[in-house]
Amino acid sequence: MGKKILEVKELTTKYITRFGEDVYAVDHVSLAIEEGKSLGIAGESGCGKSTLALSLMGYYFPPLHYTSGDIIVDGKNISTMKPDAIRKSVLGTEIAYIPQAAMNALNPTQKIIRFIEDVVRVHHPKMPKKEIYDSARKRFEELGLPASVLEKHAVELSGGMKQRTVIAISTILSPKVLIADEPSSALDVTSQKMVIKMLRNLMDKGYIKSMIFITHELPLLYNVTDDIMVMYAGQIVEKGTAKEMVFEPVHPYSQGLMGSIIVPEAGTRDVKLTAIPGTPPNLKKPPSGCRFAERCKYVTNECRAISVGLKEFGDDRSYRCIMDVDKLREGYKHE
Repeated sequence: MGKKILEVKELTTKYITRFGEDVYAVDHVSLAIEEGKSLGIAGESGCGKSTLALSLMGYYFPPLHYTSGDIIVDGKNISTMKPDAIRKSVLGTEIAYIPQAAMNALNPTQKIIRFIEDVVRVHHPKMPKKEIYDSARKRFEELGLPASVLEKHAVELSGGMKQRTVIAISTILSPKVLIADEPSSALDVTSQKMVIKMLRNLMDKGYIKSMIFITHELPLLYNVTDDIMVMYAGQIVEKGTAKEMVFEPVHPYSQGLMGSIIVPEAGTRDVKLTAIPGTPPNLKKPPSGCRFAERCKYVTNECRAISVGLKEFGDDRSYRCIMDVDKLREGYKHE
């Protein structure tokens, strides 16, 4: 087993609405990533993926609030650090973040190099402009971006170029953990491939030590990550290797995600696409039993009454369901 670069223990965070209601969007989530490994997080919109990404950086601003749990990055617990301390000693160097809609993250009034200078000088306030420029030019060129991009404004770049520029800027300080939140969304297929190749190159060249890749497309993670977690209504419902999660999903929700997307990989089932019925529960008042119960084809009265934790099986796999794993696999096989 390799060195754990990120370890999260029972992390719980919530939103507080303007009416004072608590919405637990991340509910007792635990995970770990080893150096050199990548983790995928999948789930439909609203399941808590992006909130988890923000929470992992320990950088909380209302209406998002920290409740409990630990976030340990390379041995340092950042969960209770002050925002100023996190900005100066964690963001960019320990953990970097590629936000959703990254194409809109660049300041339209600044040249790209000015943006990079602002990022670098938070951690290296006395670094000369020439040194920053030379470092940025080298990094951009290594990642397939021409040096001329540094002297352009965001409006002069295509969508794919903006996305790759944001990735290059986010990793300019070689963070230990990169969190990529839907980095390939809103891009054409060619641009998606370029973004995924770029992220792989960052890992291969050692510019980042580990990566969390967030998406609603579970099969996409098969080509990007080593392991996958599926998230539903603020909770992790299944964990396993990328191959296991794509070809042998166990939890009914994971099975539903796979059944609702066209999967080109050889060996996947040749069946009609099926939608997951219903909608996620209201997290202002989550159900007392399984949160997926009202959408599940295997639901029983016991499911509605009892909430179970993650159950381990096989080699480092786990799932959150009252049913036996063999029955779930058999039901999936005969759909």
